[in-house]
Amino acid sequence: MSKTLNRRKFLKTSAAVAVGMAVPYVIPSGVLAEPGREGANDRINVGFIGLGGRGFGHLNNEKQLAAGVCDVDKAHLARAVKVAGEKAFVCTDYRRMLERKDIDAVLIATPDHWHALQTVHACQAGKDVYCEKPSSVTIAEGRAMIAATRRYSRVVQIGSQGRSLPDSYATCEFIRNGMLGKVNKITCWHPENPVDNNTPDSPIPPDLDYDMWLGPAAWRPYNKARVHFGFRFVLDLGGGYIRDRGAHVFALANWFMQCDNIGPVSIEATGEAPPHGVYDCPPKMNITYEFKNPDWTLVWSQPGDKPPEYKGNHFGFKVWGDKDTIIFEGGDGGCNTDPKVKRYRVPPGGETVFHSPGHVKDWTSCIKTRKDPMMNIEAAHKAAILCIVGNISYILGRRLNWDAEKDMAIGDEAANRLLYREGRAPWKL
Repeated sequence: MSKTLNRRKFLKTSAAVAVGMAVPYVIPSGVLAEPGREGANDRINVGFIGLGGRGFGHLNNEKQLAAGVCDVDKAHLARAVKVAGEKAFVCTDYRRMLERKDIDAVLIATPDHWHALQTVHACQAGKDVYCEKPSSVTIAEGRAMIAATRRYSRVVQIGSQGRSLPDSYATCEFIRNGMLGKVNKITCWHPENPVDNNTPDSPIPPDLDYDMWLGPAAWRPYNKARVHFGFRFVLDLGGGYIRDRGAHVFALANWFMQCDNIGPVSIEATGEAPPHGVYDCPPKMNITYEFKNPDWTLVWSQPGDKPPEYKGNHFGFKVWGDKDTIIFEGGDGGCNTDPKVKRYRVPPGGETVFHSPGHVKDWTSCIKTRKDPMMNIEAAHKAAILCIVGNISYILGRRLNWDAEKDMAIGDEAANRLLYREGRAPWKL
């Protein structure tokens, strides 16, 4: 398998996956029961990769699945071992986890810049994958994840868990059954990205393998404001709240509007660069996405206009129809929909949607049935595209016309160069 990837060829075809540092994994068999065949047991053995705030939360909630834990921060790892138990496999290099035949699947909650490479490697190793959102930080990475998922017949769930909440599918049914009339706009609000006050670089903590933490990301000195939670506010690592919470909101908007396989035709972003410090995401930001067939507009605003009836979660969106409007608060682990949606009942013959048993439970169920999960990789990629190209439009300072079939800007080579990023050696897709 080639260790380099031609950007132009990849963006045109995405027919195969090419990965640097690929390991000749052997797909395990006989551990997990497959359709039509009894396995050694029905327990799904999961390796947890990345055990910071979100990953540790997953481990606490799903500790009955834990067969292994992995993190480059030994402090995180020590905390995780207490939850996973003495029998769990422990490592600091995720590739060791993927080599194990007694692990069926992995749950990835590493920083965004690791998502694509670890997912592709896991698929090559014959592991099913739950990966936190956003699915990728570049368009090329997302297409590689799709290709690997399909080539190796894996079940990949992306962690936009808002789709697995009762208020979400109630809202989806409310909209799909015409209670708002024709929906023509969704407007989002969210707090501004934070500004860093020139946090100085400092020595690397002894418990952290900083080189491994960076992985495919460009090298830079260690700075405590940048690692762990803070990576979210560095454009080439986390991309700001639009890639963090936006990945949740856009996953819902696409689902409500039946646009999981449809992309925008144009994207236009505005924002002002922060004055100083480690974080380079714009504090204030406004992005307008135009869609066709169906025709509607999606607006992401930081801070945006909070409706006067806003009470709970600090972010959300308003859905505008030609008959009525509704407000949806939140969109990640917690949400709250409009009272009129809660009162609504789908009439006989009306459209219903799948009511997920829970995002992780949906994933584990699909591992057994081999069906696509609630937030499959193709749908997640379309949501991630909105985050990615919104930032590209901001960086370039201009409107982008978009070809949603090719996942490319139309007539804008500078924009298309930003759709692919060669990883830091040896971590390359």
